[in-house]
Amino acid sequence: MSLYTKRGVSAQKEEVHAATKNIDKGLFPKAFCKIYKDVLGNDEQWVNVMHADGAGTKSILAYLYWKETGDISVWKGIAQDAIVMNLDDLLCVGIYDNILFSSSIDRNKNLIPGEVLQALIEGTQEFFDNMQSHGIDIAFLGGETADVGDVVRTIAVNGTMAARWQKEKIITNEKIQPGNVIVGLASFGQSVYEGEYNSGIGSNGLTSARHDVIGKYYKENFPESFDNSLSDDVVYIGKHRMTDEVSVKFQNKEIKTNVGKLILSPTRTFAPVLKNILEEHFDKINGLIHCSGGGQTKCMKYVPEDVHVIKDNLFDAPEIFQIIQQSSGADDREMYQVFNMGCRMEIYTDEKNADQLISITRGFGIDARVIGRVEESDQKMLTIKNNDNDIVYY
Repeated sequence: MSLYTKRGVSAQKEEVHAATKNIDKGLFPKAFCKIYKDVLGNDEQWVNVMHADGAGTKSILAYLYWKETGDISVWKGIAQDAIVMNLDDLLCVGIYDNILFSSSIDRNKNLIPGEVLQALIEGTQEFFDNMQSHGIDIAFLGGETADVGDVVRTIAVNGTMAARWQKEKIITNEKIQPGNVIVGLASFGQSVYEGEYNSGIGSNGLTSARHDVIGKYYKENFPESFDNSLSDDVVYIGKHRMTDEVSVKFQNKEIKTNVGKLILSPTRTFAPVLKNILEEHFDKINGLIHCSGGGQTKCMKYVPEDVHVIKDNLFDAPEIFQIIQQSSGADDREMYQVFNMGCRMEIYTDEKNADQLISITRGFGIDARVIGRVEESDQKMLTIKNNDNDIVYY
C-alpha cells in the first residue's frame, strides 16, 4: 500500500468514479468537463458547462507557512489555486472567456481570522484583474463563506465556474487518434503574466508533498493540521522546515527561495496561451488534457479505447518533484501517477502543427515541446519512458 493510500487519499479517485459511473456523462463523454445542452438559453447551437474544484490540502500548507512566518500574502496563492483548478479544466473543453465564478470557503473561525478571508478575496480579484488584462473575462459573483469549525480543522477553499459556449467551438477529445503528437506545456518557470518563479507543483498531490517533505515539528506544534487518526509513520515524516532555503536553477540563473514557497507556488493557468491558440488555431486541436488529479496518467480517462499513448520526451522533473521523491522514497511509477512532474497541459494535434503551437506558447514565456505521441493499439495503454525505463499503465 502506498503512503498516499495510507493517508486516506487516492490519486486515481477510484471510489469517486465508482459512485458516479451511472450518472449521465453529458453530450460528449470524452470531454474533459461535462457538457450539457443549453438549458440557460434553450439554443441547440450552444451548450452549458458548470465545474467545481478547489485548492485541496494545499490550504493546510498555506496555514502552516502563515503561522510560521506571518506572511499573509500566501493566502492569495490559495485563492488562485482554487480558481485555476476550475479555469484550466474549462480550457480543456475550449472555454476561455465570459465565465462566472462563485467561491466557497469553509473555515474554523477560531483558527482562521478575518484577515485571511480578506487576503483570499483580494487574491481572487487580483487574479481576475490579471486575466482581464489578457482578454479573459471572469465575473466574480461572490459565494459562500461558512464558519464550520466542527467540519473543517482549518480552512477549505473551493469554487465553481459556469459558462455558456458555442457548441461548434467545444473541444470534445473525440478527434484524438493514432498519428497525433502531444505538445506539452511546462508547469514551471516564469511566464510573462507571473510575478515570480513557479515551481510547477500545481494543486494535486499536496497531501503527499506535505507529509513527505516537512518534519515532525509540524506534528508536534500544529496537531490541527492533520488527521489525528493517521499512524505516526505517515505524518510529517520529512526532514525540512518550510523556511529551509533552497536554490533553483532556471534559465542559467540561480533563484534563492525556500521549501514553503516551492510547495506553495500558485497553480499556473494556461488561459492566456490557450485563448490565443483556440481563437486562431481551433481546428488544429484534437484534444486537451489538464494533468491534474492522476498526474501524467490523467490522459487515460479521456483518450480513445484503442490507442497507446507514449510519452518519451517529458521535461526533466523540476526541483520540487525531486525534493518530494528524495524525501518520500516513492518510485517513478507512483510519482507520475500523483504529480504533473513539470508538464500540466497537453495539446493533442497533428505533427505538422506542433512547431507553431510550441512557438505560440514560448511567446508567453512558457516552455513547450513535443512530449509524446499516440499510436494504434489493441487496448488502451500509456507508456512513460524515463531514464531508460518504461513505466506502463493500463
